[in-house]
Amino acid sequence: MPELPPILLSALTGFFFGFVLSMPVGPVNLTIINGGAQRGFKHAALIGLGAATMDVIYCTIAFTGFSSFFRIRLIKTLMEVFTFVFFLFLGIKFLSAKTVIAPMPLGGTASRIEKRLDEKLHPHSAFMTGFVRVMGNLGVLVFWIGLTLYLLSHDWVDDTLAGKSACIAGVALGANLWFLIVSRLSSRGHGRLNERTLLRMEHFSGICLIALGLVNGVLIALQLARHKH
Repeated sequence: MPELPPILLSALTGFFFGFVLSMPVGPVNLTIINGGAQRGFKHAALIGLGAATMDVIYCTIAFTGFSSFFRIRLIKTLMEVFTFVFFLFLGIKFLSAKTVIAPMPLGGTASRIEKRLDEKLHPHSAFMTGFVRVMGNLGVLVFWIGLTLYLLSHDWVDDTLAGKSACIAGVALGANLWFLIVSRLSSRGHGRLNERTLLRMEHFSGICLIALGLVNGVLIALQLARHKH
């Protein structure tokens, strides 16, 4: 089977993670669902566009601001272990969710930050509502930092400006596609996205994160085994 060109692989990787990691039910998806049910598809889609825009900004910060720092061998090793633990933590958290109103990855801290941003910025447009929802969740930035290390260290994203740009573009497409789907379903009837459906989406995202964490753990173990020999 021929290997994919590095730029295409980077773009597809970004698309996959942008789509799957937008699934967990939280303030953004719930805001889109409520907005679509009450004010229609366009309003919900603009909320999703704002959320995806901030998500891409955090992703860009992670790629441009931290990738060179992670080339230091000790830092890279420590962050690979952190990424393994963080993926498992979030995956188990999402998989074990019993209700769609689940706490955010950073708990009460993220909620307080988001509340303060809402009070100071007073987002009046649908776009800014989605933008501020993601801006207030610093767990998104922390996650992208860890994921950036994982993708670059395992050559899922080409460590060039073109490769990183392709991945970021893929993230933008994946996240926006997911939010458009949620916007369409919610605008056609709130009942289409009942609690059971939302929980299944969150559980699926959790399974993906756990699988990714386990793969990362196996790769770390193989690296340690090679160093011993």
